[in-house]
Amino acid sequence: MKFIRDSLHGNLQLDDFEVKIVDTPQIQRLRRIKQLGFTYLVYPGANHTRFEHSIGAMYLSSRLANNLQLDDHKKQMLRVCAILHDAGHGPFSHVSEGVLGTSHEELTSKLIKESQLSDILSEKFNIHEIIKTINGKGSLGQAISGELDVDRMDYLLRDSYYTGVAYGVIDVERLIYNMKLDGNLVLKQKGVQAAESMLLARYFMYPSVYQHHTTRIINSMFRRCFKNLLETGEVEAERIYEYDDLDIIVAARAQTGYIKDIIQKLDNRDLFKTVFSLKLDELENPDAVFKLGDEEIRRIETELCEDLNVPEGYLMVDVPEYPSFDEMKTQVAVEDDIVKLGDISTIVRALRDARFNHADLCIYIPKEYANKTAGFQFEDYIEIPD
Repeated sequence: MKFIRDSLHGNLQLDDFEVKIVDTPQIQRLRRIKQLGFTYLVYPGANHTRFEHSIGAMYLSSRLANNLQLDDHKKQMLRVCAILHDAGHGPFSHVSEGVLGTSHEELTSKLIKESQLSDILSEKFNIHEIIKTINGKGSLGQAISGELDVDRMDYLLRDSYYTGVAYGVIDVERLIYNMKLDGNLVLKQKGVQAAESMLLARYFMYPSVYQHHTTRIINSMFRRCFKNLLETGEVEAERIYEYDDLDIIVAARAQTGYIKDIIQKLDNRDLFKTVFSLKLDELENPDAVFKLGDEEIRRIETELCEDLNVPEGYLMVDVPEYPSFDEMKTQVAVEDDIVKLGDISTIVRALRDARFNHADLCIYIPKEYANKTAGFQFEDYIEIPD
């Protein structure tokens, strides 16, 4: 038996089996993976890790299991899945994921199968059942990877707490209390207001934290640096779940040329500047922007670099993360029927229409070249797909 003191949830109790899992190198690595990547360069307090989040999700899964009146075996399986659900995250979490092209869920599944975690888990559970649940499948999968899962509940609370942004405060008690199993995890009608609050929290955290304009610049710089680092062979993409944040920083600092220059800029917070912004809510079809492929984006960047006389790699076109807000699809039990939250909530419908209000396509450039862009017609280079 062991207790871990969590800044959000207090003393969290783990039994001997859970301690054995937590003490593996695969889970201990999460102590060295920042939950919000480089967001600490915007919010200095955002130094919390994937490890803290994972044990927080474990705690919330316990509370949900108690509310659902699950037996001890299913309750512990849910707790273990919560501990493991982010084990496959690469360095700097979602920032590196955008370069790899492989989701952290896929990498987590691979890691479980290929490491000592498989042997430990097999002592009590079916490995395939664990992996299925982590990937949101089966009757309990939605509790770990769904619209109103314990993962989302914890990260909203935790990210809000450590950044100091008040938007992420949600009514976890009411959400958990109003969930039930009806084939899948569904929300009782009395929990609709709490679910709306959670959706609103994510809506406001989107521009304030997750897609903050400076965070996007930093992430674009790091992704370009990381992509080039992978191409050198110094870091192996297939083994990305073995590296931590510092491994990548050290590897990048040891390079020469472009990689070293970009990582030094990040080290010194010498960031690129936004020289163009295309507001998506002003477009007739905002969804079309997300059809811009990597090849087209590289074409735009190459042409702009040539015409502005900017070195290759020092002008970046950044398409925002798609504001999906999956909470809209949450299943709600209304009398004898199951409906989607978006079909019964006027607030959710309003947010669906407003989802692109804070999204924009941006172009970044080092500040020493910014004077070259005055009056430049960037729009002429960007062809939005039909």
